[in-house]
Amino acid sequence: MKGLRRFPALVTTFAVFVLGLSGNAIAFDLTGAWATSADQCDKIFARKGRAKQVAFTNFSGIYGGGFIAEPNRLRAKHATCSIKSRKDDGQSVNMVVSCASGIMLENIQFVFKVLDDNSITRLFPGIEGMEVTYHRCNQ
Repeated sequence: MKGLRRFPALVTTFAVFVLGLSGNAIAFDLTGAWATSADQCDKIFARKGRAKQVAFTNFSGIYGGGFIAEPNRLRAKHATCSIKSRKDDGQSVNMVVSCASGIMLENIQFVFKVLDDNSITRLFPGIEGMEVTYHRCNQ
């Protein structure tokens, strides 16, 4: 009889565990190289060095914009940003990053709307109608 009284507690514990895992499962994987034009990926990014790390080509700006997302940072052609906070609800990713360029350090908010696994749109809070769409590159 004691075993049956524990059953609801076990079910509740299991449900909390599963829901906790599913909460993590909805996080969008932003990792990778992203370009404003999918057909220009090989002109914007290249693998360099012994570790074959993804980097920007010398003339990447001619072919469009882009960034490289890593687990703890975002990299642009002329800036590296450390991710300070991230909120992800599966439909959008909201980040606050601290960026260092050659001349200054600043905190920037990034809001990405998830279109699908390989397309996102950066929204600019406070600037109605301004957005940039990025496509994941297979680098």
